[in-house]
Amino acid sequence: MTTYGTIPTSSSGPSSNLEYLSRAKARIREGLATRRPWKFMFNFHSFGLPSGFGDFIGRLRKNASYFRMNYAIIFLLILFLSLLWHPISLIVFVVMMAVWLFLYFLREEPLVIFHRTIDDRLVLVVLSVLTIVFLLLTHATLNILVALLIGLVVVVLHAAIRKTDDLYVDEENAALISA
Repeated sequence: MTTYGTIPTSSSGPSSNLEYLSRAKARIREGLATRRPWKFMFNFHSFGLPSGFGDFIGRLRKNASYFRMNYAIIFLLILFLSLLWHPISLIVFVVMMAVWLFLYFLREEPLVIFHRTIDDRLVLVVLSVLTIVFLLLTHATLNILVALLIGLVVVVLHAAIRKTDDLYVDEENAALISA
């Protein structure tokens, strides 16, 4: 019995492992593609103090929307560095990072739960809260709170002094910002 012309749907062995790894690598690359270039984020010609409180709030909103992925990476990096001397907390953090990778950074399509599409901002908030709660259960409270405070100061400071004149936000995000 010959099976000419049929295409195997699944295989096992080294070739399927390599295929899985190449798909994962491509998904990581695509997931991080929404991250804005670091050179663009830290373009020193685009820094300046806001002219007033309204300008401050406007910059915060627009930069938070535009650099959302970069800001999440900054928060997670600062949190990781603060946990280097707490091994149990670091293990919990690494597990939560895997959850972050699959549910936030590497998703190809919107998250759907009970036939409802979940917004990326809600996923970001829920994952942030869960990460903090699980880490607080490891008794590294002071390190976590200091790291979160440092991350918040860094992000707000950047968002406040980064001019938004040269940022392009798509129409969907622009509608959300103006609301």
